[in-house]
Amino acid sequence: MAYANYTPAAPATQGFSGFFAGVASRYTRYSKYRRCINELSALSNRELKDLGLHRSMIKSVAYEEAYGASA
Repeated sequence: MAYANYTPAAPATQGFSGFFAGVASRYTRYSKYRRCINELSALSNRELKDLGLHRSMIKSVAYEEAYGASA
């Protein structure tokens, strides 16, 4: 049976300022994600087709834009 006997935690050297910076960063990325979804959803099917997108791709494209990785 395999198990982990050593699981290091991230160092807490930044304290509250690091915590709030992380929260602000996550909020900024999520806002960018929502804004992108709203803007792409407002486009017509023809406009999306001109961009090479389908309506089913909106969430994955927005995720890639906001977080920089594919879903």
